[in-house]
This record gives sequence, C-alpha cells and structure tokens, in this order.
Amino acid sequence: MELLYGPIKDYAWGSRSAIAELQGRPAPSDGPEAELWLGAHPGAPATVDREGARVSLAELLRAEPGHWLGAPVVDRFGARLPFLLKVLAADAPLSLQAHPDAEQARAGHAADAVRTDGHRNYVDPYHKPELLVALSPFEALCGFRDPAVSAAALATFGVRELEPVVAALRAGPAGLRDAVELLLTWPRAECAGLLSAVRGSGVTGPDAELARDLATAYPGDPGALVALLLNRVRLAPGEGIWMPAGNMHAYLRGTGVEIMAASDNVLRGGLTPKHVDVPELLRVLRFEVLADPVVTPRAVAPGVVCWPVPVDDFALHRVTVDPEVPEVTLALTGPRVVLCCGGDLVVDDGSGAVKLGPGRAAVGSAAGGPLVVTGTGHAYVATAGQR
Repeated sequence: MELLYGPIKDYAWGSRSAIAELQGRPAPSDGPEAELWLGAHPGAPATVDREGARVSLAELLRAEPGHWLGAPVVDRFGARLPFLLKVLAADAPLSLQAHPDAEQARAGHAADAVRTDGHRNYVDPYHKPELLVALSPFEALCGFRDPAVSAAALATFGVRELEPVVAALRAGPAGLRDAVELLLTWPRAECAGLLSAVRGSGVTGPDAELARDLATAYPGDPGALVALLLNRVRLAPGEGIWMPAGNMHAYLRGTGVEIMAASDNVLRGGLTPKHVDVPELLRVLRFEVLADPVVTPRAVAPGVVCWPVPVDDFALHRVTVDPEVPEVTLALTGPRVVLCCGGDLVVDDGSGAVKLGPGRAAVGSAAGGPLVVTGTGHAYVATAGQR
C-alpha cells in the first residue's frame, strides 16, 4: 500500500468545514470544499509519491495496467480504474439529475462526437451508477415516490396552473412522465410567477418547506416542484442510497462517502445554472416508483459490513477495528483504495504498511495480497466488484 493524495473540488454548494474537519485542518476553509476525489478519473486524478514528486495515479495505471488493475479488471473494463471513491460534503442542494445506463452512454457518446453545437451530454461511453453512505445525518431526494402522495402535496398549494400536473399524478405511475414533462417544460417566463404563488400559499409542512426553500434558492426553476415528486430521504450515519441508471436524484445537505462507476455522464433537470437538456433527460429517466431507496449495511465478517449493489464496477466495505476486533483481513483481488474516516489505522497488503489518520487514504495494486487493517478506528475500502 502507499499513501494516496486526493484533490478537493471547490463547487459552490460545498461545505467549508466538513472535509477540513475530517482531515484535521483548520475550519472554516477559505472556500467551499465539495468533494475529495480518490481515484484515477481524468477530471481530477489522485497522486502518489514517486522520488520526491507527486505522480498521477492515472499516469501509473496507463504505464502498468496489468500490475495495478490485474487481468480480470483489464479484460472487463479496459486499462482504467472502473470506480471513483469520494467524500462529498454538501451545504446546499445539488442539481436534480440522472445518469444513463451503459447502452445509452455508448450510443450517446458516439452521437455527441458528431454534434456541431459544441455541447456534450455524454463526455465518455460509460454508465454512472452511484452508492452514497452517510457519514453525518444526510438528506437527499432519490427516486419517484407514490404519485398520489405527490399529487396531494402539489394540490395543497391551491395554484390553478398546477392542476394539469396534479391530474397527471392522480393517474398513478402511468402519469409520471407527463407530470415531469409538464413541469420541466414550463415556460421560464411564467415559472417565476408560479413559484411565487407557491411560496405565498401559506401551506405548511415538510413538502411546502422544501419547495419554498428550493424556489428561493433557484427562482424561476421548475426543479423546485419536480423535487416534490421524489422520495425525501434522511439517512443516519452508515445508511446508504443506491442510485441506478435512470434514477432522478439530488443531494440536499450532509457529508457522505460516495462510490461510483468512473464516468462524468450527468443529465440535469434543474436546480442548477448548468446546461439542462430536458428531452435527453426524459429519454433516460425511468418513470417507476422507488418504494424504498435506503440501503442498510450488511455484516459480512466480524468488523466488516458492505452495501450490496447490482453492478461489478465497484464494491464498498467498511472496516472497524477496536479492542474486540483488533485485526481485520479482507481477501481482495484487483485494485483497492482505503479511506480512513476515524481513528488511527495501519493498512498492509503485503507490499508495505501505511499509517492512516482521519481523512487520509491509501492505494494498493492488484499485485497486493489480502488487505490487513489494524489499529483503532474505521475505514472505507473501495474495490472493483465481482461478477
């Protein structure tokens, strides 16, 4: 194992304290710190030490893919790390968004290559399923809820212009597409007035509060109402949400560990100043009710839990060592990234032991043996999944 140094993304919605405090740096930070990236994604690859200099992990993978990734990963995914591990810290809502499945990503990337308008929805040919596990109390919107519940929430505002949307939702799941399309294609010139009527309705309750907060932060953005069609999820630390292809979602606030397939393909539907492509978003969305988006951890060994997901791009484990379980061994194949989120740990895969404190990470290659974790604390371990 060797130390891995991840860059921090300074998106405007990021926290000025969460990542700094995790890493033991002074808080508040000088600016927002939204995401700590721990992988080889070309958008912000992490680095390792080489002869007194920092070298990109992506560069090392290109030079020695067999050593770092192992033949099974190279055969399945090519000469690239198929996952990206992050710490995500949100102080404000992220955009409403969804991701394509693998077939849609390949076709969309090929089609984008011949576009003449300069815009790209599909910057790579890969899908982007995601799993987020809360480190702090975490709020998110994830998947469509029962349309009857959404219809009732919108009807309480008493806004006449919303009646067609309410009617579509009362048709059940079959009306979800119509409801979403009506809201996302609302003329922008009229949307500010519509949201003003919602804010001034005097309705109370969590749905009304969410709509008013989003409408205030994003005036004129119909995403503030699309949000009421989704499950509002409140995660306790250790709980997760799984976001498969076609699932509309948005993070609201909180800190979590996120692991995803290594892709940048995002189709946005609102709550953002970035490009929104409504027709393409409607094409990839799955208009299905997601009854229970929360994923609870599953114990797989003393001191080890995981959050099972139906993809093989990644797998995520949390390891806890303490006086009762002073040592944990994970029999891993392929590359692995370890992030310490509390305590003081030593990680060793036979190629060298590394000490980790909170917010510090290590990387190991496929040439390493079983991962042994000792000390006191807990860590998240990201690997490629198994078919």
